[in-house]
Amino acid sequence: MFENAALIVIDVQKGFDEFDGRSNPSMETNVAALIQRWQDEDRPLVFVRHDSLEEGSPLAPTAPGNAFKDAVGAGDPDLLVVKSVHSAFYGRPSLDAWLQDQNIKTIAICGIQTNVCCETTARMASDLGYDTMFVLDATYTFDSTGPDGSVVSGDDLMRATAAGLHGEFATVVNTADLLG
Repeated sequence: MFENAALIVIDVQKGFDEFDGRSNPSMETNVAALIQRWQDEDRPLVFVRHDSLEEGSPLAPTAPGNAFKDAVGAGDPDLLVVKSVHSAFYGRPSLDAWLQDQNIKTIAICGIQTNVCCETTARMASDLGYDTMFVLDATYTFDSTGPDGSVVSGDDLMRATAAGLHGEFATVVNTADLLG
């Protein structure tokens, strides 16, 4: 099932260190382990970088926070996709075209933020016909304030994302499932 799966590493950038209320402190370790395994086995590896168009954003192309975190920095991807929206499928070069050219039908998604760019990419991947694995413990997100003013923890957002994706848009897995 995983032999030709592409690992899609989404937005693991230093600028996210500026946000408060982070979930999952193990994310970088898990992402680094996945990247290492994919490289050791010469599997397809894709890095996605968010180049924010918002003025003053820590993810702006000229900001130091645009750089990949150390967990990703040692990796050598087969493809680098640059985007300024939520889904990696709207980046350049085209992720979908590259996956099709490589005859890849299965993807594993990890990165930042669980419930934003990672979830959006997973939903779109499913709609495009990819067998999608969502590596929950290799993602993280942040606490968020709802429209009623209540704060939803990053951990709760991760659980809600897993429940919303699993069985419908993706198979939610953990790092050990893919490394085992």
